[in-house]
This record gives sequence, structure tokens and C-alpha cells, in this order.
Amino acid sequence: MKISSLHHCSMKCASAEELENVRRFYCGILGLKTVREWPQGIVLDTGSGMLEVFCNGEGKRELGAIRHFAFEVDDSAAFADAVRTAGYEVFLEPKKIEVPFPAVIAFCFGPLGEQVEFFEPQKEEGA
Repeated sequence: MKISSLHHCSMKCASAEELENVRRFYCGILGLKTVREWPQGIVLDTGSGMLEVFCNGEGKRELGAIRHFAFEVDDSAAFADAVRTAGYEVFLEPKKIEVPFPAVIAFCFGPLGEQVEFFEPQKEEGA
């Protein structure tokens, strides 16, 4: 028995307008491709799994047990600049970290208030 990969993450929005904002952010700004679409939702390809968004949410969204999701990227600063230019808040500017390998990360808030990380692995010195 084994898990082969993460299939998808799911989010909910409360209106057609929010769903369109999700589409503009993830497809227009970040460049994800639509896999499926229906009047109440979309499924987007992240390259290693899918992001599923339903337009049937209600009530106040709160940060739950899942803190954020991360996209592995080739240039975290470029992604941070792109979302900032589009009017989204970058709440953690690109910075170098060790986890235990080197990486550069940046965080922003997406159109539904979700936290999105741009994770850029770096080559280890001497490797």
C-alpha cells in the first residue's frame, strides 16, 4: 500500500465573481491550465496535482489546519512581483532559507484569502 502523489487541494468560493477572480489569479497571473470546468467550479493543473475550486461556499472563511500550499517555481521573486503587480498582497518577500537544503521562498494571499507559497529550491554548495 502506498500513496503515489497528492491528487488535489480544494477551495470554495461564494460567488461567480470570486470564481472569476480565482481564474484570473491562478490562470492569468500564475499560468496554470484549466483541466475541467463547470458552472459551479474549475479544476486547474499545477503540474504535479490539481487545484479544485467550487463556487458553493458560504459563511466566513477561516485559516484552518492547512496553513498554505506551495508551488515549486524557478523564480520566486518573479512570481512575487507578478502577484504584487496584479494587486495582491505579498506578505513575505523572497528570502533565503535552509530546510535543511537551501531554498528561496515568498508568500502571498490569493483571491480567496488563501496563503500561497512560491518555493524555489537552490543548489547546495559543493553539489
